[in-house]
Amino acid sequence: MDATPRLYASTPLRLNHTIETEVLAIDSAAPDPGVIARAAAVVRRGGLVAFPTETVYGLGANALDADAVGRIFAAKERAADDPLIVHLADAGQLATVAREVPPLAVALAAAFWPGPLTLVLPKRAEVPAAVTAGLDSVAVRVPRHPVAHALIATAGVPVAAPSANRFTRTSATTAAHVLEDLGGRIDMVLDGGPAEAGIESTVVAVYADGVSVLRPGAVPTEAIAEVVQRADPAATIRTGAREKVSPGMMAKHYAPRARLTYVTGPREAALARVRALVAEELAAGRRAALLLSDEDLEALADLAPALTASLGPRGDHTTAARRLFAALRELDQRGAESVFAIAPETMTGYARAIDDRLRRAAARVE
Repeated sequence: MDATPRLYASTPLRLNHTIETEVLAIDSAAPDPGVIARAAAVVRRGGLVAFPTETVYGLGANALDADAVGRIFAAKERAADDPLIVHLADAGQLATVAREVPPLAVALAAAFWPGPLTLVLPKRAEVPAAVTAGLDSVAVRVPRHPVAHALIATAGVPVAAPSANRFTRTSATTAAHVLEDLGGRIDMVLDGGPAEAGIESTVVAVYADGVSVLRPGAVPTEAIAEVVQRADPAATIRTGAREKVSPGMMAKHYAPRARLTYVTGPREAALARVRALVAEELAAGRRAALLLSDEDLEALADLAPALTASLGPRGDHTTAARRLFAALRELDQRGAESVFAIAPETMTGYARAIDDRLRRAAARVE
């Protein structure tokens, strides 16, 4: 499929045929070289392979093959102006996709690679415009998951890999999630069990004078700030971007089928607001659901028959991040029409990433 003429259209590319999706089980700790070799061969010939990473499942293709990259956009029905992340086997390959690597990027890579940090850097001409949505920058990371590392190393090419789900939908954290969205659209799924972090990488744009955290994620912003300040005390640390230069910055993203309402503010007031909203839904005969901490679910236990999904103990943001996307998918499968979630009380660690995902997934923020 030649997707080039439509790369920058506002309408997502769409798959026009069904293919057989092969699912192969693989040990995440000690990947079978034979299974990896089969998957790597698919990547090299221009096919699509979904695989586990330490964040969520990724949908991989040869990043240097524009036609293969076009198949990612078609399978996901992804908007063509939303750039992809390029995954490398090790930091030594960075020069194959980035034409400049500022000192701060070197410091961040040394601190967090392999791991869930994505760096946005000036791209080399060899990287197809399809990967970067026509931008002059490329988002790059080195995953630490053994399956991801082995696949990229064996394929011998950089691998472009967004999350393995339909565009704007909830990210996939298991192989079953991948098949729910992409079965019949991609060549292969490597089933390595649930993803570890359950939330995507942190994305950081690196400049000569500082960095900008474009998307909070599995590396806390505080940890990034510590490395940057140690490397260059005069460097500036910003959040957000003047333009969309990385994945995960769409206003609507990570959304379940159910209508999600995200309630912010002090906990007691937020609980009272959720109680009132859910009572209205139930009185109207709609299937309402609560996506909350264990303690908050207990506080609203009288709202039966509302559906519930736990994010774990209140304040345990690591567990909440791991459960977030799976819980949203579970509530969809159970027939929830509306879902209600409450913002974390403190915005430290994974809490910033959880807040970002729920804001983008929400139909309404209060």
